[in-house]
Amino acid sequence: MLFSILIANYNNGHFFIDCYNSIIKQTYTNWEAIIVDDGSNDDSIEIIKKTIGNDSRFKLYQNDKNRGCGYTKNKCCEYANGEILGFLDPDDAIKFNALEVMVNSHKTNIEAAIITSNYELVDLNLNVINKGINASKIPKGKSYLTYGQGALTHFATFKSHAYNNTLGIDPLMKRAVDQDLYYKLEEQGSHVFLENYFYLYRIHENSISENENLFKAKYWHFYAKKSAYTRRRKNKSIIDNFSKDFFKEYESNYFLDRFERSKNNKQFKTKLYFLSKSISAAPFHKPIRKTKSLILLIIGKI
Repeated sequence: MLFSILIANYNNGHFFIDCYNSIIKQTYTNWEAIIVDDGSNDDSIEIIKKTIGNDSRFKLYQNDKNRGCGYTKNKCCEYANGEILGFLDPDDAIKFNALEVMVNSHKTNIEAAIITSNYELVDLNLNVINKGINASKIPKGKSYLTYGQGALTHFATFKSHAYNNTLGIDPLMKRAVDQDLYYKLEEQGSHVFLENYFYLYRIHENSISENENLFKAKYWHFYAKKSAYTRRRKNKSIIDNFSKDFFKEYESNYFLDRFERSKNNKQFKTKLYFLSKSISAAPFHKPIRKTKSLILLIIGKI
């Protein structure tokens, strides 16, 4: 089985040598590495080209300009030829037997659409700082959507035929791209969790997940959850989904939070929009707080 290692790069070329070394040291040798650069403005391309040399197993592509995480990861999947796919960030690394164990697990678990593992947090020199605390198995009868967004983490690998049965990675998404993908994949088959610590997640000041704007991140997480909720209701999916009442309250809380964050915004229409969306989503959820906020907004106290 061909394993496609998917690498979406943006200005992380200076870390790529460790990523590269972890790939070529794999005990499983039937792999290809698909690298898509998202318009890096550093020396990433030069470094990557010099590192991979003429090794035909590495295939480097470039976006015409910086287009974002969703677009780039979508392209990674589009260019992949493998029966099994897995994302590896260019500033991270994987253990030497990660691919071998993952492939064998996919062969054993035919019905599994996605298989994930544990991860370790490492410093700039790949020294372990701590064990990852979020990775876990999804309890029977629950789903990644409702159980918790931290359960499915690196190293996440998935079958290409399962991915091809989904809408694919949304090229317009800027954040929460992996979460959105995992929601889609669990609708195509089961999830298997391996206790192995296969992934080395490097902590540094340029890590996207470490520095991403929390305000924007919340929007994309909400977008991913709403898309999954709507899709499952439309398809009458048997996969665990939010109840209608629960999601309405979740949506109401999301817009109420955005309203609270927009209080210092001088745009009355912006504040009214968020508060109105919160009220319309679930009128009887936190009614006193919403009513008070509306009155204060109208009289100009907010």
